[in-house]
Amino acid sequence: MSNVKTITNAARIVSSKPKTRPFRVSIEGNIGSGKSTCINFFDKFHNVEKHTEPLHEWRNVNGHNLLGNLYTDLHKWTFSFQHYVHLTRLKIQTSPPSNPNITVKMFERSVQNSRFCFVENAKTHKFLHEAEYEVLTSWYEYVEKNLDIGLDLIVYLKTSPQVVWERMMKRGRAEESEVPLEYLQQVHDAYENWLNSPDVGCEILTIDADRSLDIVKEDLQRYTYKILGGNHTN
Repeated sequence: MSNVKTITNAARIVSSKPKTRPFRVSIEGNIGSGKSTCINFFDKFHNVEKHTEPLHEWRNVNGHNLLGNLYTDLHKWTFSFQHYVHLTRLKIQTSPPSNPNITVKMFERSVQNSRFCFVENAKTHKFLHEAEYEVLTSWYEYVEKNLDIGLDLIVYLKTSPQVVWERMMKRGRAEESEVPLEYLQQVHDAYENWLNSPDVGCEILTIDADRSLDIVKEDLQRYTYKILGGNHTN
């Protein structure tokens, strides 16, 4: 059985890339699935602009560590955190390329992920009040209507919660020490619900990321042409 799956159903691809912007690739997956490693794999391609998650911004909002606060008390801090995450992801996703030679923009998670994965999960598990949920979804709907936030490809590093929990414990980020396995299961379920829904709007390349990173890199090498939208330039 193949460890890589693509979804190309035309009914799910509801937008096309304007010629005036780079090909947009969102690297998606649970905490500890290998997203940063995946992005770093494409360092050798000078036409690719890469953005890891802006953890430094989330850890210091004028002296406030929103990421740390979130993991300490999901019920208290989810609204503030998700509101700020929306903003930082939007800046990454819609900013012009750093130079005219950039033909691919690759980033770790997306505005769509925040809306259809993490915000929906927060609503399901009552980390958000109903009014807070409505504020976040209204904010997203306005952005979607008035800005080009479209994705061209999602690379989904699919993992099992137990595997990523073990990886997370090994890497030892201070904020993540408070994250229970139950939360990783919730995020996994939210990903599966989102990526199997009509809300995706682009092609999905799914890679089995429970395997070792060396094997995952082999898949990245094999599918580089697809991942870079045909813009395969060293």
